[in-house]
Amino acid sequence: MRHLFLNGPVQNGPFTFATRPGKAVGIRLAAALNAILGLPPAPHLWNTVTLAGDLRHRQADGPKIPRQRFEADLIADKYPPGQSPVGGIMTDTDAEVAGLALEMIENNLRAGTLTISRETVPTCRACGHMTGTGGHPCNACGSTDTRERTGLHLVAELTRDRPVLDRSDIHASHRQQPKHLQNTAGNVARRLILSRIRDHGIDLSPLGLSDLVLDPRVGIHATVLAAARRHQAEVAVMTITQNAANHIAAHGQHFREHDGTRLQYALHGHLPYDGIADLQVVYEAYKTSAGTRVAFETWFLPLVCLKEKTATRPQQLPALFKHYMRARTVQPAEADESIISVIRHAVASGNTGWIMNKPDLANMIVATWNALGLDHTPGN
Repeated sequence: MRHLFLNGPVQNGPFTFATRPGKAVGIRLAAALNAILGLPPAPHLWNTVTLAGDLRHRQADGPKIPRQRFEADLIADKYPPGQSPVGGIMTDTDAEVAGLALEMIENNLRAGTLTISRETVPTCRACGHMTGTGGHPCNACGSTDTRERTGLHLVAELTRDRPVLDRSDIHASHRQQPKHLQNTAGNVARRLILSRIRDHGIDLSPLGLSDLVLDPRVGIHATVLAAARRHQAEVAVMTITQNAANHIAAHGQHFREHDGTRLQYALHGHLPYDGIADLQVVYEAYKTSAGTRVAFETWFLPLVCLKEKTATRPQQLPALFKHYMRARTVQPAEADESIISVIRHAVASGNTGWIMNKPDLANMIVATWNALGLDHTPGN
């Protein structure tokens, strides 16, 4: 396959999708876009290499269980009973992710874009955690007592003859290129330390870096590419907010292409799920069924946030719902294959203009909802 959409790995934590639906936007958007392209369900991707995860595991009540199982149980609790993702789950420490990450590191070491060098870094004197500069309390234990510690680390040299992000890294049409993000993503040091102290992560000891793991901002890229490799995709498109992309882009510069697969970012905005309750009056006016509400909230709104790269405002929800309902009233008995072909080309090229076109939207409802388990029967 040419493209595969994958969610930017969701940071694991103590929440469920029922209580924090905004956490699922990237997953829902990737599922909708893959269904449009006629692709099988992709795995849901998770980021488990976090300091917060280390602390949760250390402080958990009861018998200590292995970290991998601890994270897996926490992820499983995100989904309603019996609704595990059809495409499976992949985390940033799975064996195939770790193997791919080490492959890419070794290739970069040979190319000279990564080095293993002796570095002096600020370290918490109390717990040994790497800290930032500026005398802030240690994020791991709260101590303010730091010392300089010298040791071997994995270091990236950012490419000088190209920006951290250029047009080829963003899955978007020419008119939707995020110029501000392209400028801010490059505001980082030219040398980045990619090895970190964590309880959990991709072990770098095969490279001679004992007790260090790969920076999770790199691991996120390896996770997406590993999922793409599993599905034999040529382009892995990560659904991600601009803020998140700004945070990880520099660390991923040397990890966006491997073995014939390219990674791009598909930027999306935030959705005001907290404002959904205010739609109740509109839902009642349209005698909206539960199935219609689910499809609007979990299929159409994620597509809208692909078009609206910053944030959809709560005040926009009634108008968006009316647009969605009008599209449902004109949906054909069978999808027009010529329209579907045009939309698929738009999705593959990063063009989002079709989303607010009622005939296009109506045809796509008919073409994809069965694959997503949504009922497109008028009135439902």
